[in-house]
Amino acid sequence: MQLINMTTYSSCAKKLLFVYYLFIISSCCIFNFSYGRNLNPNFKVKAVNLGGWLITEGWIKPSLFDGIPNKDFLDGTGLQFKSVTVGKYLCAELGGGNIIVANRTDASGWETFKIWRINSTTFNFRVFNKEFVGIDGSGNVVAVQNKAGISETFEIVRNSDDPNRVRIKSTNGFFLQVKTEELVTADNGGNGGWGNDDPSVFIIKTSGRLEGEFQITNGYGPIMAPQVMREHWRTYIVEEDFKFIASNGLNAVRIPIGWWIASDPTPPKPYVGGSLLALDNAFLWARKYGLKVIIDLHAAPGSQNPWEHSSNRDGTIEWGKTDDTIQQTVEVIDFLTARYAKNPSLYAVELINEPLAPEVTLDMVKKLYQDGYNAVRKHSSTAYVVMSNRLGSPDATELLTFASGLKGSVIDVHYYNLFSDIYDNMSVQQNLDYVNTNRTAQLNTVTQSNGPLTFVGEWVAEWQVRDATKEDYQKYANAQLEVFGRATFGWAYWTLKNVNNHWSMEWMIKNGYIKL
Repeated sequence: MQLINMTTYSSCAKKLLFVYYLFIISSCCIFNFSYGRNLNPNFKVKAVNLGGWLITEGWIKPSLFDGIPNKDFLDGTGLQFKSVTVGKYLCAELGGGNIIVANRTDASGWETFKIWRINSTTFNFRVFNKEFVGIDGSGNVVAVQNKAGISETFEIVRNSDDPNRVRIKSTNGFFLQVKTEELVTADNGGNGGWGNDDPSVFIIKTSGRLEGEFQITNGYGPIMAPQVMREHWRTYIVEEDFKFIASNGLNAVRIPIGWWIASDPTPPKPYVGGSLLALDNAFLWARKYGLKVIIDLHAAPGSQNPWEHSSNRDGTIEWGKTDDTIQQTVEVIDFLTARYAKNPSLYAVELINEPLAPEVTLDMVKKLYQDGYNAVRKHSSTAYVVMSNRLGSPDATELLTFASGLKGSVIDVHYYNLFSDIYDNMSVQQNLDYVNTNRTAQLNTVTQSNGPLTFVGEWVAEWQVRDATKEDYQKYANAQLEVFGRATFGWAYWTLKNVNNHWSMEWMIKNGYIKL
């Protein structure tokens, strides 16, 4: 700024100049607090999610799990045990809180035992009502404890010739056996063969599995997990990806992260440190290539939905059941916003991803959203605060009144013509009509002139149509771009990369399926 010679001005002019300089100084102070950015509703986000990078999702890169011993026995895998002698499945009577029996011809929820992995051969088994299988004082097999201890710990011994034939060894040194359909005990010496006449032999069947951050880090264990994860973070998303994103019509990235990142470099077990450095690199690359960053808390403590991308251990939702998990989530938001508030690439902070109703109640998310909003505003007056609609809620407008009072708030909705049988038999034209009619109506419902901005935070050009042509896919992608482009905040495509490359943004752009 050029200095002015005050001696050449009259007294009145000097006063005016003094007031002018006060205004400039004040403006500079305001500028510094907001770090040079203003809330700008005229800027439309065109982003891609960096899925499978700092939050593991097994379907995106299955090979990450290849080195885990007994990788089919990961946390959350549902096992069903069929006795070879009585020909029926083990069952937690009444779903739990009772004895274990072996009298079910078919296997469903009560007959499914979810693994908590201790090491490659040792496990706890959690039943339908969340109790753990254990051994009582008489040697009977029961499921009555809410916490797993020594008596609730078992070793699975597999037949080397047929790994689906197993024995289950208790910490008392004996194996479980089916004496009758109503009596399962832990008192078999395990000295028999693997034939159908041995009451300690079971045939296992898998029912559901998870492949998320908890599974991969606990599966590899404390020695191997840091090596595997840090190599993945270093190589899966690199600077060249940010250059590609910026040069192909996109202007932002949505980066899913987990709550443990705030404890880096020594997060609680089984998580490993290093993801914070990767996020730091992302901000450097984003700034270099002129991209905005949306930090997305994809996995909250206790898990806000039952899926692997929330780093759920066994499909149980614990987030929000106590205020501790909500407060811990707010602390993570506070940490992240404080760290990146002065970085010009920070555009928005998403407080949580896809909380699932009805387990996660409206009151729970409102408490998080109010406290999380305050945490962001403590460090930044300009970052948008994104609030995910609850999945499964019957009312898509339930947050509008609440969020309308919070400046710079955004409602996030996710639209997929997948994951429901209503899409299974839709033709190409029916999918196009659904996007143009139904999705338009849904987006209009949450978009109000005086309400929060709207963000289609996840969508994809994948569908259930078989034998669709390239032109069909182009029409489908363009229809979604047209409709979701009306969201007042913008949109984010579901993932930059995946193992098959099909329908990832990178593959779609390189192969001419989508043009931005």
